[in-house]
Amino acid sequence: MIKRRFNLKPILKPRSVAIIGASRDPEKVGHVILQNYLDSGYSGKLYPVNKNAEDVSGLKAYKSVLDIKAQIDLAVVAVPAEAVPTVLEECGKAHVKGAVVVSGGFAEIGRDDLQERIVRIADKYGIAMIGPNCLGVMDPRSRIDTLFLPTYKLSRPKIGGVSFVSQSGAVGSTVLDLISNEGFGLSKFISYGNAAQIDETDILHYLMDDDETKVIIMYIEGIKRGKEFIELAKRLTRKKPVIVLKGGVTSEGSIAAHSHTAAMAGSAEAYDAVFRQFGFVVARDLSELMWFAKAFDTENLPEGDRIAVITNGGGAGVLVTDKISMYGLRLAEFSEAAEKEIKGTFSKLVAAKNPLDLVGDAGEKRYSQAMSIIQNEKNVDMIIAIVLFQTPGADSKVAAAMIHYKTIIEKPMIVISIGADYTEVHKKMMESSGLPVYDSPAAAVASLRELLKYAKYRKHADNAGISGKG
Repeated sequence: MIKRRFNLKPILKPRSVAIIGASRDPEKVGHVILQNYLDSGYSGKLYPVNKNAEDVSGLKAYKSVLDIKAQIDLAVVAVPAEAVPTVLEECGKAHVKGAVVVSGGFAEIGRDDLQERIVRIADKYGIAMIGPNCLGVMDPRSRIDTLFLPTYKLSRPKIGGVSFVSQSGAVGSTVLDLISNEGFGLSKFISYGNAAQIDETDILHYLMDDDETKVIIMYIEGIKRGKEFIELAKRLTRKKPVIVLKGGVTSEGSIAAHSHTAAMAGSAEAYDAVFRQFGFVVARDLSELMWFAKAFDTENLPEGDRIAVITNGGGAGVLVTDKISMYGLRLAEFSEAAEKEIKGTFSKLVAAKNPLDLVGDAGEKRYSQAMSIIQNEKNVDMIIAIVLFQTPGADSKVAAAMIHYKTIIEKPMIVISIGADYTEVHKKMMESSGLPVYDSPAAAVASLRELLKYAKYRKHADNAGISGKG
């Protein structure tokens, strides 16, 4: 069993923060970081450090962290690379507990010597260090935001249960922007860059035991401590799902990864084998990362592979049926009792078969009647409701009905709605209430498939007696 090497609480839940390199210049990284803290409503103590200014953004500035006569939990370091060792020495002497080094110019450009130097300093003083060459961290609950990207360029997600770990700052910022536009919320974001000291294994170890984290999504280019990572993975995926997107899966991509974050990307096949062996959910691109995160954040794990499809468009039902077959799942066969109830409820226009086509004029009443029947159908493990809002009967009442049934149905239930402005309004309405909505059959069915694969892994691990305890 591996032990946690570092305490990340001073980084993610600090009571006091020093912004070293805080600037009066709005174009400077240090200014943006300080402003983000102010804008986020951080309630702890903020200390700008700037040797050339008396105050920054209305706060008293200090020449050095050594001049601050209070305990500092976290130092955010945004100074040129050559100055970072001196800054970290001062942090060590000031008994700073954690540091996020956003500065670049280290191993990613061949300056291994400089990177090794700051690691030695951090280790010497017991400083838990994220970075260098990273965006840093964000925790919406504690109002921590070390990102040097302003809020008008990068929207901040709402509070939720998905924690996002990214080796790349650029991918990290892109995904954060996407999350803020989806229906799920963020627990924590950790961009760790070169992983000079704290690496992906340390971060996952922390998140494994974090009660605020329900689902972990991650983008990685390489793993530093393979053996320890595997030991952790055995327990981690027994406790909560991990959705991973691996960069550097080609030889060219591997070379790019090394110059990006100094990551040794390794064999794509080896990584894929490890991920699948230990129950990681593997995403092949950013779209899949978002699809799967949305499903795992909102849905219970299914008992089986049988899917019921309810639709107000026959063609859409056919397309979903194709994807169900292509992705190795099954279209549920309704029981005789369910078929009898369908026939007794609807007119002859609605055939008692799956997909259950409510026809084009279906409104709230017809959808509610169908959901009422299907929710208790013993032969159904998962439900896909297709709502095409372009049709006459589909409106806000239908969306409200979907939200209602989401609150009472324990089986995984997702919606497919494809369209433009009017559809988007109702999509936001449903997703804001915790009902995942997809804009393609492939996205919906692929997400249910991954839920089922993970459910099978968890069940196998339970039967095999694999421990999920830390």
